[in-house]
Amino acid sequence: MLQSLTVAPLGPGGGYDRDLFPHWITQSGDCNTREVVLKRDGTNVTQNAECQAVSGHWKSPYDGKTWNDADDIQIDHMVPLANAWRSGASEWTTDEREAFANDLVRPQLWAVTGTVNNDKSDSSPDEWKPPLSSFYCEYASSWVAVKDNYNLTITSAEKTALSDMLDSC
Repeated sequence: MLQSLTVAPLGPGGGYDRDLFPHWITQSGDCNTREVVLKRDGTNVTQNAECQAVSGHWKSPYDGKTWNDADDIQIDHMVPLANAWRSGASEWTTDEREAFANDLVRPQLWAVTGTVNNDKSDSSPDEWKPPLSSFYCEYASSWVAVKDNYNLTITSAEKTALSDMLDSC
């Protein structure tokens, strides 16, 4: 699938604003996207009447750390919103950007350690890799699947990094 992605330089970041990607929308009942991912990715998760995770256990796939407090967990967009913007999403409609930011079908949303997510920020795989090298295969496969599904471009450096990570599969 990596070979089918279009290689192109990153587009300009001008005009990007996180708010252009409506995220954490209501998915079902009172549960927003973040709450659904916390429930999906955790074990023994208990939610209150407002759908907030009040207890549970989470293991961050990026660094292998475990957490018992949902406040310690952030939901990462595998392909960061800013990267998507510069890879083609700047041409999308608001509805398309909302679908991307809240995608529960593809491997786009991950419950991860907050500090690791902050370290990743808007980086692509040539700029940042998960601390846990045993996750490289799944990380790269997920990145490629999301980019492919949304017809987003990759840079030459990104392709090289992804190819190297996929060699661990």
